[in-house]
Amino acid sequence: MEKLRDQLKLVIVGHVDHGKSTLIGRLLFDTDSLPEGKVEEIERICRKLGREMEFAFVMDHLEEEQVQGITIDTAQIFFRTGKRRYVIIDAPGHKEFVKNMLTGASQAEAALLIVDACDGVREQTRRHACLLRMFGLEQVIVVINKMDLVGYSRARFEAVKHEISKLLCPLGITPKHTIPISARSGDNIVWPSDQMPWYKGPTVLDGLDSFIPKEPGLNQALRFPVQDIYQVQGRKILVGRVEAGIMRQGEEVTFLPQEIRAKVRSIEILWKEKTEAGAGECIGITTDEPVYIERGAVACAGGATPRITSLLQTNMIWMSSRPFRPGEQLLLRVATQEVPVDISVEKRMDSSTLEEITEHPGTVLETEIAQVSIRTRQPIVIEDFNQVQELGRFVLVRDLDIVAGGIIADASSAFGKQALAGSLIA
Repeated sequence: MEKLRDQLKLVIVGHVDHGKSTLIGRLLFDTDSLPEGKVEEIERICRKLGREMEFAFVMDHLEEEQVQGITIDTAQIFFRTGKRRYVIIDAPGHKEFVKNMLTGASQAEAALLIVDACDGVREQTRRHACLLRMFGLEQVIVVINKMDLVGYSRARFEAVKHEISKLLCPLGITPKHTIPISARSGDNIVWPSDQMPWYKGPTVLDGLDSFIPKEPGLNQALRFPVQDIYQVQGRKILVGRVEAGIMRQGEEVTFLPQEIRAKVRSIEILWKEKTEAGAGECIGITTDEPVYIERGAVACAGGATPRITSLLQTNMIWMSSRPFRPGEQLLLRVATQEVPVDISVEKRMDSSTLEEITEHPGTVLETEIAQVSIRTRQPIVIEDFNQVQELGRFVLVRDLDIVAGGIIADASSAFGKQALAGSLIA
């Protein structure tokens, strides 16, 4: 089995029409990574739509996207260089699709932020940069696209680079590289561009290979959120996914927050037993003695235990067109846990301008970021997002719809503040 450290999850973000999907398509095309027949399929679609070759259609595989020219879903595609395997996530740029973008960013280990050389920094550029900071992504490369449309001008590149720096520095983001490219023409994607001899830095491909993957989840302490409990032929089977560490047959585990201990009698996958299961595997387990737990309990073993708390202070981004109002009660979901919560809004920020909002205290509007206190009606199990993503990522639900989301960047304290709160809206 391929080692997880030989894989890296990368998110591509930027303002709509700045060329995210085209960049990915060009990268895959120039490295011969497209599936057999894909180029011919794209050429057929382009002829049907009366367009020239569109590399963006590699990712924009939905018919609606191909007609409208926008990315709607958060698509993933696998890609390999001589150094490692990549899971590339193409996140939507439109304001209406910020929920999908959050899904991509929260799964990634590194990011490419793409900016149009003609347009420079725009509204969604600022919002996406803010979200990268919010989700703790420190490995970032900036690519300035469409250099062909500005005559490969070094002066224009430096001007846009300076504009981006003014945006990212207050957020605490230091790009590893800033690369001038033309995704459509292939300049500085895989090979250095003859059109820009003044640029001596890496290509996009070289930049990707300079990223450092996270340590494998297998090396962490066991975290197994229980998704459901089945009764099969008189046996109680606890099912879920191992989010970190290794579940071992015969090992004693502790179910939190109830703090119930039991030994693992068996580990089962599709009616087959095995002696152990690692991070990322969906399994069922039985215990030597009956355990009286419900969906949401987290089985742990080895190392430090996660935090059990009823109080959080964190940042959330509001994703519903219907505002949050003071006193409104929502449901909090963390992994398989779901509990009712009361929320107190402390500060708010415009995710586009990064400015604090003071009018209508306690109310949060669509795409605003709020520093909030969340009090749960019963204890929950949390983890630092940078350690175990599923236990450090949360969403808020209203009437079965996801209306907000965020991460827990410091679970060592029940009231730990995210760095974003300190750097942006504190």
